[in-house]
Order: sequence, then structure tokens, then C-alpha cells
Amino acid sequence: LSEVEAILQKRLRLNAMDGGATLISPDTVTFSQDTVTGQDVVIEPNVFFGPGVVIEDGVTIKAFSYIEGARIERGAVVGPFARLRPVTRVGPKAKIGNFVELKAADIDEGAKVNHLSYVGDTHIGPGANIGAGTITCNYDGFRKHNTDIGAGAFIGSNSALIAPVRIGDGAYVGSGSVISKDV
Repeated sequence: LSEVEAILQKRLRLNAMDGGATLISPDTVTFSQDTVTGQDVVIEPNVFFGPGVVIEDGVTIKAFSYIEGARIERGAVVGPFARLRPVTRVGPKAKIGNFVELKAADIDEGAKVNHLSYVGDTHIGPGANIGAGTITCNYDGFRKHNTDIGAGAFIGSNSALIAPVRIGDGAYVGSGSVISKDV
């Protein structure tokens, strides 16, 4: 089985590169049979793609990232050490940084989640900035709830957003805040 997997991985890597993707260290990248890669995509070493991943043109996936069930749109940058879980969309030119986990997240164009954050069941509007150490507290022990962060909003470092909650367009959340009501 491992020999067959090695043959399949070699084919998938060659197909990605023939399609216009650059794999910095091809032997360290693992694709799913349904991974779709666009042109001018750069994939750094030690990246794992689970089922259901679509990577559009001009995307950079940095080293040691784990991605499944996600769509990454043109010009976005993901990683290093990022984890994208199912039902996640990273919009055009968005930046998802190191030690960031996204689950059922919808990230609009130019938004940034640069470091050490968990964002689940959340929509982030265009141009919003999520500070380091921010978490969306989306589970109350019984149900999942949504967080909505508006266009151009700024969430300061080490903030906790307790869903359900809405942060409006252009709103500013100070560092270290615990938000349980709309801003």
C-alpha cells in the first residue's frame, strides 16, 4: 500500500508542477487525489493537503501547513504552520499566518489573520485585521455559534470574541478584550 501511495504522490506532484505550480521540495508535499492547484502557485516544504482543497492562481502555501476542505483564492498567502479545516474560504490576497487555525471560516479579500489565532464559524470582512492570539469562542458546550467581523475592523491582540457576536465595519477592539456583545 505504501508503494502504491508513493507512486500516486509522484503523479500528483508532477501534475501540479506541469499545471504551473512550484513545489520547493516536491517529495515533502502530500496531495489528496482531488487537490486542485492553479498556476503560479508556490508550495513550500512539508505541506499536507487533505480532501476537498482548491488553490487558485498566485497563491503561496508556506511550510508545515495542513489544509483540508478549504478554498484558497487568488493571491492569498497561507502559513507557515497554518491549519485550515473544512468549509473554510480564504479570499483573494488574504493573509493567514503562522500557528493560525481556521474552521468553517469565510475570510474576505485582503483580510489578515497573521499569528497564533483560532477562528471558527466566522465571517471576516474585507481588509479586517485580526491581532495575534485572538480566538473566536464559538462553542457554548451545547451548540456552535457564529461570529461576524465587518470590513476594515481591527481586533487587538489576545482578544476573545464570544459568539454569537458581531463586530461592525471599521470597529476597533482593544487588545486583551473579552467581547460578549456586539461592537
